[in-house]
Amino acid sequence: MREWLERFGLLAQTTHEQRVEIDREIERRTGVSCDRAIEQQLISPEEFRQIVETILKRKQKRKEEIPCVV
Repeated sequence: MREWLERFGLLAQTTHEQRVEIDREIERRTGVSCDRAIEQQLISPEEFRQIVETILKRKQKRKEEIPCVV
């Protein structure tokens, strides 16, 4: 997974927690480990990017929902 994140320029945009979420989502969709799913081409690069973008948007949405306390 890390290789694909680097290839698409997304590694620096993700945290460890987000990478774990990406891993879990790919495993949920394919039924095999994330790395195996990528190796066996059970997930397309486009689907991978969509999963990553969805998870990145979740984090952004959570930040927007947290009120700033001063």
